Amino acid sequence: MGYFRAMTLRPPPHSPAPHRVVALVRPPQPVFTLACASEVFGDHGPAVPVRYAFEVCAEEPGPVRTDAGYDMLVGPGLDALERADTVLVPGWTGPPGAEVPPDVVEAVRRAHARGARVVGLCAGAFVLAAAGLLDGRRAATHWARSAELASRFPRVRVDPAVLYVDHGDVATSAGAAAGVDLCLHLVSADQGSAYATRIARRMVMPPHREGCQLQYAELPAAAPVTDSLAPLLEWLGERLHEPVGVGDMAARSGVSARTLTRRFTEQLGISPGRWLLDRRIAATRALLEETDLPVETIAHRVGLSSAVNLRRRFHEALRTTPAAYRRAFRARRAAG
Repeated sequence: MGYFRAMTLRPPPHSPAPHRVVALVRPPQPVFTLACASEVFGDHGPAVPVRYAFEVCAEEPGPVRTDAGYDMLVGPGLDALERADTVLVPGWTGPPGAEVPPDVVEAVRRAHARGARVVGLCAGAFVLAAAGLLDGRRAATHWARSAELASRFPRVRVDPAVLYVDHGDVATSAGAAAGVDLCLHLVSADQGSAYATRIARRMVMPPHREGCQLQYAELPAAAPVTDSLAPLLEWLGERLHEPVGVGDMAARSGVSARTLTRRFTEQLGISPGRWLLDRRIAATRALLEETDLPVETIAHRVGLSSAVNLRRRFHEALRTTPAAYRRAFRARRAAG
């Protein structure tokens, strides 16, 4: 699993109280990174059951300047972190080498020691590193700042390529839209794949990318539009139940298997087989959460051929069994 943790199944809460996510902002706050978090953890209307409460706080409450040229008014201070289930740092700006304020470091440490999950989006990883939460651990940040993070915090194992890294109690992501990928991944871990998919659909988002995918792809400058994998991915998404292999994908695209594999690596950072297996595991999770279908039936619906093969693949991906996964999320589905 390397770049992201195996699924940790938490028992359903005894209380319907929503999971509280508190975002810690500072001027000039990157508005896009904050928006990524609020879009995922915010209110999605009556179509999606409310399971999160999203709040924003600042070291110094009051007007907080943004990188878009306007101020936003933030009421809560650092004491808001004391009631957070997840502390989220949506970016962190400042001159190179600037220290994270001691009171911020201490507040983040206290929240983590209390049991809150701490998440850094983009340069938010610098706050987690300053608090010592990433020592000896792999971490992600925007590729343009990865060298700075590694230099300032040599005990952090900075991976400049991946989209995000989730250790369970702490998580970090690359820049910009990778924050959405991490947030949807966390929702999937908390509430199940089906619930995360509902949020993604409300956001008009495709299925989120896995953490091990590359932050960016350096495509040849002369690559024609016809090299895009989008038509193939759409075709595959409608045929998960069929025994499609790399050869079938290559034939559909009119290229050799080697060329197809190269395109997947360049554009998605993973192999065709890995991408297809990830989609099949995601479909399995949704069916386990939302139906009572037998595992054998699900295996055929998602193209994993048999219950034995599904159980093996599922355990390799999530370190749990389909039965245990279904039990863990059944109560959540009923409560929603």
